[in-house]
Amino acid sequence: MSHDARRQQAPESAAGTDPDGVEPPPPKPSGADRRPDDGGGDGGGGSTRRFWSARRVPAAIVALVLAVAAAVLLYEAVAASIDKAPSAWRREITADLAARPLDNPWAIAGAALAVLLGLWLVVLAVTPGLRGLLPMRGGSSDGVRVRAGLERSAAEAVLHDRLLDVPGVQSVRVDAGRHRVRVRARAHFRPLEEVRGDLDRVLEEGVRQLGLARRMRRSVRVRRPKKG
Repeated sequence: MSHDARRQQAPESAAGTDPDGVEPPPPKPSGADRRPDDGGGDGGGGSTRRFWSARRVPAAIVALVLAVAAAVLLYEAVAASIDKAPSAWRREITADLAARPLDNPWAIAGAALAVLLGLWLVVLAVTPGLRGLLPMRGGSSDGVRVRAGLERSAAEAVLHDRLLDVPGVQSVRVDAGRHRVRVRARAHFRPLEEVRGDLDRVLEEGVRQLGLARRMRRSVRVRRPKKG
């Protein structure tokens, strides 16, 4: 082998190996180079759960009512323990409850209201809420779990703009639910089947690019605009 050939091989050898002839380990990817686990690249099917609402307003109302009721009962209990005369409202309530039968309409209405309020609190406790926020595919970077959500109005606006660019579409309406995307369009030219096919393809691609965690079913309807 000539000297020129050996000289050309030297930079390649120096770049790939140490002076002792041992190849160095490949560089570790940085945090910016790592891609989060998208749970599949087909636009859904991930296991990301819905976001839970903090329920601040119902919790504050319940806490305030319970605090006031506990304070009043505590005051009456302390007053009774020191032989203080009961309050007028307590005497009236006690006398009214003793004289009112259980089948009284007001008693039934009060019990029904209490049951409805209890059921409402139970539903708030076991349901996540935030129905207007669609969970997106989760991922992790440097061991940190990342969660993201997309407002329904934002998803509808993005899909609306993309579907409106389909040739032949005069107007379009998009309703994004938790499991289904409904599209209602009006086409003023081109055959309806062709427009429907293009809308379905654009909608499928648009939903996939949104990066939602759940697979969204699609419903596309195309009509002609009303005459007159």
